[in-house]
Amino acid sequence: MHRIIPTAMALAFAGAVQAGEPISAEEFEAYSVGKTLSYAVGGQIYGAEQYLPGRRVVWAFRGQECARGEWYEDAGQICFVYEHDSTPQCWTFYRDSAGLRAQFEGDPAGTELSEVAQTPAPLVCAGPDVGV
Repeated sequence: MHRIIPTAMALAFAGAVQAGEPISAEEFEAYSVGKTLSYAVGGQIYGAEQYLPGRRVVWAFRGQECARGEWYEDAGQICFVYEHDSTPQCWTFYRDSAGLRAQFEGDPAGTELSEVAQTPAPLVCAGPDVGV
């Protein structure tokens, strides 16, 4: 994963998602496939996810091993399930001039992810599954 430059970090912010319409699953897919996006929470790097064709993903929290999974749309939210945990993690995604913003399901005052970088390069994984 590429290092985040300080100006990109300035794009991350804490607090509620700015007003706007959530994006659809089709818009999310069109935006994300073929990219690895890095996300921050409150200005701190949270993790990165590589978006593959067929709604498949590879996720890694900062400094941790990668987890393969997939995503699907459910009632307007984008839900992720991973090989290590089949419990759906559902988010509402928004797009603005800085990239994607995501609000965790049922947590309007809590967890918000902000896209801070993107690259076409694959996600670099730590641990036993190096080189996804």
